[in-house]
Parts: sequence; C-alpha cells; structure tokens
Amino acid sequence: MSGAPNRRDDEVRRLLDTPHPMVPAGLVAVATVRGRRTVRRRRFAHHVLWVLLLAAVAAGIALAVMAWPDHHDPAGRTGDDTWWAPVSMGRVPTPPLP
Repeated sequence: MSGAPNRRDDEVRRLLDTPHPMVPAGLVAVATVRGRRTVRRRRFAHHVLWVLLLAAVAAGIALAVMAWPDHHDPAGRTGDDTWWAPVSMGRVPTPPLP
C-alpha cells in the first residue's frame, strides 16, 4: 500500500471525531416493546394461516368424500356413465330386470 493519505479515510475520521447525538432515554424500551409487538403479530398471522390451510384441506377432503360416486346397484348392473369409469367403451348394455 502506498503511504499517501486517503481522502476517504480522512473523511471517515473527521465524521467519527465529531460529537455523537444524544440517544433518547426510553429508546431501548420503546424499541423492545415495538419488536415484541411485531413478533406477536407475525406469530398470530402464521397461526391463523396454518389454521386456514388445515381447514381448507379438511373441507377439500370432506367434499371429496361426499362427492365420491359410491352408488352400488343392487342388481349388480354397471354403466359407464360415471365420471370415474376406467375405460370408455361406449354404453354397456344393461341386462333386463327379472
């Protein structure tokens, strides 16, 4: 490094040599209260979002269970007019009822 003085170093030294402004007496207490309040609000928001997510999952499962086609024909006939038919082969002829 060169021995020449650096202008930026001189400016920094000049700034640090000046008297510092006084900090208000209650600043730490106010900052602590504000920080705790912020953390409490964030924690509450996270809990609310998790509860909403779990409620949405539970509602989705409940809707899927209620909407699942679980219709059993007592005569044993099957048709392909359901949305969950594995292969669409056209209409399957139903046997006549006795």
